[in-house]
Amino acid sequence: MSAPVSRSDEARLVERSQAGDRLAFEELVRRHADRLYAVVLRFVADADEAEEVTQEAFLRAWRSIDKFELRSQFFTWLYRIGINEAKRRAERRPPAGAVSSIDETPIEDAPDWSEAPEFRVEQGNLRRVLEDAVRALPLEYRAPLILRDVEGLSTQEAADVMDLREAAFKSRLHRARLAVRRAVDQYYLEGER
Repeated sequence: MSAPVSRSDEARLVERSQAGDRLAFEELVRRHADRLYAVVLRFVADADEAEEVTQEAFLRAWRSIDKFELRSQFFTWLYRIGINEAKRRAERRPPAGAVSSIDETPIEDAPDWSEAPEFRVEQGNLRRVLEDAVRALPLEYRAPLILRDVEGLSTQEAADVMDLREAAFKSRLHRARLAVRRAVDQYYLEGER
């Protein structure tokens, strides 16, 4: 495992990349490729598409590196590019079927299943339910959930990646969490039958 990278070291790599140094940019790619791929994979249909989106994100980043300002972290900027590319591809794909708007779904309090040991199931099944629930979310709700709860970005960093105000980001995150919780509740209720 590599040592943590200092922000100033990364800033130097960005500045060298902005001056046209391809080797510096290749180092940035090496440092962020796995993490960007992991994020993108949660947004797209399969591993091949995630690889294509990740490559396109790096190409777009290289082409516009001169526009990057060091006010934010490089990965925040890069994630925004990757998520935008994933959105573009999702919009070009034909709809999978009827989709109801998450905005139109009333927000209900979900029951607390944490103290019902009889509903505990094998971790693998629950993980599958969670992954399916996250993938079923529209992209504008999936992104906040992945960036904040899976990737561990701060609320402000994740809002920056999505180019949203913090309040709008929090609203989307809240709705996404509720939708996922409903899927988990449904899983437990089906196990009751």
